[in-house]
Amino acid sequence: MESFSEALISALSLIIRGDSELWFIVLLSLRVSLSAVISAALFGIPIGAALAIGRFSGRQILIVIFNALMGLPPVVVGLCVYLLLSKSGPLGVLGLLYTPLAMIIAQSILITPIIIALSRGIIEALNEEYRDQFASFGLKGHQILGALLWEARFALLTALLAGFGRAIAEVGAVMIVGGNINHYTRVMTTSIALETSKGNLALALALGVILVILAIIVNAAVATIGFQRREDMHV
Repeated sequence: MESFSEALISALSLIIRGDSELWFIVLLSLRVSLSAVISAALFGIPIGAALAIGRFSGRQILIVIFNALMGLPPVVVGLCVYLLLSKSGPLGVLGLLYTPLAMIIAQSILITPIIIALSRGIIEALNEEYRDQFASFGLKGHQILGALLWEARFALLTALLAGFGRAIAEVGAVMIVGGNINHYTRVMTTSIALETSKGNLALALALGVILVILAIIVNAAVATIGFQRREDMHV
């Protein structure tokens, strides 16, 4: 087995020379996770907005449920999606198990509660802040919602970035529903687990380095957006 220093040098070499297998895995990971974020946003932001400005029976119960679902165990989500998509499951006829789409579904389920909870908090805070102004302008319903979504656009982006960070680092669910098939469903996290078990530390470390860099970029973007928002509020 290679020493850590040898493996790290080999890993950096793979990244620098643009190893085709390495970058195929990275690009597939990005495609799956970004697709999951878009899908989760299409459902999560409207639901979050409805919970933020709506007043209806059971609202508080739904808020508690979605907050609790933020901590969903990935392997449980993977198992549930597996049972749905397996040949004996209700959606087995679609033949989606062990495909990238199955991984997108699993990741979407995992991050949708995160986006719902974060977007609800963001929009609800803005609604409280601007409630009197909306009333003075005579705004109603969809006008208030449109104004809130526009004002919250940068803050909502941080919610999406948080969802992306959760999705790109996920391993349990995508391993179960994707099957970790080479050149088809093998993403960064599942590849790191596999290559480490095989003793191929160079590829595992190369993927780990890229995963850490992506995490840093996401967190830096969230911090930058938050800082810019605070600066705009003080102007």
